[in-house]
Amino acid sequence: MRPEVSAFVADGPLPGEETGEEAEIDRRARQLDAIPRPLSLAEAEALAGCFGPDDGYGLAWTMAHLIETAPGPVPTSAPAPGGGAHARIHRWAVAAGLVAEGSEAVARGGGDGGAFPA
Repeated sequence: MRPEVSAFVADGPLPGEETGEEAEIDRRARQLDAIPRPLSLAEAEALAGCFGPDDGYGLAWTMAHLIETAPGPVPTSAPAPGGGAHARIHRWAVAAGLVAEGSEAVARGGGDGGAFPA
């Protein structure tokens, strides 16, 4: 795993909008921007474990799109009911055809379905 990914994963899940301080959110955004694309499957799987309690001011979406650069299906745990950003991103991936309904793997391919679930 590349050092940029290791550093991000070592810092744990993304901060929540209510608890994250602006400096921390900015630092995590810079970390995501520094990660070279495309990701390996192992790197994508490691990042998939870093979703926080909510969208984290858009950082969860940035991370989801980064994960999509991996070369194959990315195993990820099924989101808990009311699971914040992770659940919303999972619903978006289903709507976009990137994940089969009920699947626990984010699959490459497909295009944007054109709509994000609420």
